[in-house]
Amino acid sequence: MSVLLAFTAAVLFALGTWLLLQRRLTRIVIGLGLIGHGTNILLLTSGGGGGLPPVIGEGDKADFADPLPQALALTAIVITFGVMAFLLAMAYRSWQLTHDDVVADDLEDRMIERRRGKDELDDADDANLENASDSSGDDR
Repeated sequence: MSVLLAFTAAVLFALGTWLLLQRRLTRIVIGLGLIGHGTNILLLTSGGGGGLPPVIGEGDKADFADPLPQALALTAIVITFGVMAFLLAMAYRSWQLTHDDVVADDLEDRMIERRRGKDELDDADDANLENASDSSGDDR
């Protein structure tokens, strides 16, 4: 059973990572959710088998369930929820501004990439890139 759960966690991690590498915000949010679920499965699988509730005075200490993986899983759920809420707010704001959920290329990164091959760009090329970045949101 633990091999099946480990395989499931691996598949969730792989699909989540693949979705995180996409350009659409909806796929990024779904990918982060899959990685969060894979983390929870991995944490709960690492806790071993079940046992008695870890309440002092209720039974033998060897029969208690390990509470640490459960606490870590709850922490992972809360962190994933917070990050998902933040990403959904950013995706909604991006949708309001551009009416699309594709993450655009960063023009500053393109300028830095072009400067790697050359010592300096012409001032006209810099002005063209800046003008393109200023007018990119005016089409909609």
